[in-house]
Amino acid sequence: MMAQDYYTPRGGHPGQDQLLTGRAVFTEAYAVIPKGVMRDIVTSTLPGWRDTRAWILARPLSGFAETFAQLIVEVAPGGGADAPEPDPMGEGVVFVTSGAGRLSISGADHDLSPGSYAYLPPGTDWSIQASGDGPLSFHWVRKAYEPVPGLDTPPAFVTSDKDVAPTPMPDTDGRWATTRFVSPDDLRHDMHVNIVTFQPGASIPFLETHVMEHGLYVLEGKAVYRLNRDWVEVEAGDFMWLRAFCPQACYAGGPGPFRYLLYKDVNRHPKLRLGG
Repeated sequence: MMAQDYYTPRGGHPGQDQLLTGRAVFTEAYAVIPKGVMRDIVTSTLPGWRDTRAWILARPLSGFAETFAQLIVEVAPGGGADAPEPDPMGEGVVFVTSGAGRLSISGADHDLSPGSYAYLPPGTDWSIQASGDGPLSFHWVRKAYEPVPGLDTPPAFVTSDKDVAPTPMPDTDGRWATTRFVSPDDLRHDMHVNIVTFQPGASIPFLETHVMEHGLYVLEGKAVYRLNRDWVEVEAGDFMWLRAFCPQACYAGGPGPFRYLLYKDVNRHPKLRLGG
């Protein structure tokens, strides 16, 4: 697979001579956080992290998306965290978009570079630090793991976008494909964080309407995306946050592939009691 170029925000602020009109929107069914609003003023600092800032793109909100948090974490050279996850039931995925780092899982070190992907089950002893001359930037997707009697907790693993072959969607001639880092049949996993790729002109040719919540960060390219009743233009660096059952479809705009990092909750019975 060819080397990928993943969009990474760098912060900063626009000049005082710029118009404030933008594409950010928060509705009852979806939100769009475009790359232009990921500025210095909206970053957060995190307890236990050294020389680090984060753009928090999603967090559980009552009445909206409720299952996950997603952060873009930027770690300065030498910075990082020795015990990143504060929730004993928190599982996570780390996906690197730029820079170099070192991930330690139960004492075993793994070098990180753009495209590196790690799954970290709840209770994992892990740490991470930036090891290069510039910042390490990665997505950190977090979810409270839902154990099921008779199913083991899945193990930690580290791989890379370039090492996992995309799976074409049926009847698309490979124009729509999904890089799956976890088998859909592995019921131990209660979330999937995949990469979806559309070739120029390819589409989701129907309005998907289903139970999963979605977080979509555009890694490359541009598209016109249908969200509920609206068509919105999105490009590399934009984030979309969809409630369960929000209709969605898209057309990839070219000239290169349209790729996004996709979160969804899977493989569990719907809860019959709110908050339970």
